[in-house]
Amino acid sequence: MRHGGSISAEHGIGQLKRHAFLQYKDPLELRLMREIKRVFDPAGIMNPGKLL
Repeated sequence: MRHGGSISAEHGIGQLKRHAFLQYKDPLELRLMREIKRVFDPAGIMNPGKLL
């Protein structure tokens, strides 16, 4: 973060960085990510139990 980078890239966030991801991402960004995922996976069958 101090170098202006992002906590995640095209491969997403691993379970080990979940805490850091939630700490650095804006609540609005998190909500939008969850809502977008819900559009494409309304039944929650893709990657169940994961952050997004």
